[in-house]
Amino acid sequence: MSPELRVHYMGRRDYTAVWQAMRDYTAARGADTADEFWIVEHPPVFTLGQAGRAEHVRDAGDIPVVQSDRGGQVTYHGPGQVVLYVLLDLRRLRLGVRALVENLEQTVVELLAAHGIAGESRREAPGVYVDGRKIAALGLRVRHGCSYHGLSLNVDLDPAPFARIDPCGYRGLEVARLADYGITLDLWTAGQALAERLARRLGYTAASGHSHHGIDRA
Repeated sequence: MSPELRVHYMGRRDYTAVWQAMRDYTAARGADTADEFWIVEHPPVFTLGQAGRAEHVRDAGDIPVVQSDRGGQVTYHGPGQVVLYVLLDLRRLRLGVRALVENLEQTVVELLAAHGIAGESRREAPGVYVDGRKIAALGLRVRHGCSYHGLSLNVDLDPAPFARIDPCGYRGLEVARLADYGITLDLWTAGQALAERLARRLGYTAASGHSHHGIDRA
């Protein structure tokens, strides 16, 4: 029998507040706590992962910079980008971190393929790429066998802030968006598609959806 999965559509939320909520949820988990996906859009923010170096933020300007506890380097979150956070008991799922990373990447590859776009992952630089441009980034943290943080997918965001950083530590790395390839999904439909595909890949047979801020896509 698959574990319970709850999917929350949270609207636009401050990055630091959601990060703290993920830490609180993970710290309070017990053996029977449900796994959750949180689907969120953030106001503009640069985040540095545990391996991130300040010099990779070359011109933050008026965009705040947050030092996070996720894996990885520097990235940008902003309007027009959907973020899927995965709060999972990996021990209960019998899932290793590398396998979770691969499932996240393949979820995006499958979504792109369904729209006729070829995406690929790179083992040395996690994420998903189309024509050499990064369309999805990921970073995770695992505490006591439970994951949080997750995956961001560029839907139709303004890509300009990426030019002010070295995305994922790579100077000059170009980014892509679904909109660049004629994929016209709105943010929450894209998030729902990611959640449904990832849930199937991880073996969930049912999920309950919950909406926040008046957004109802469950």
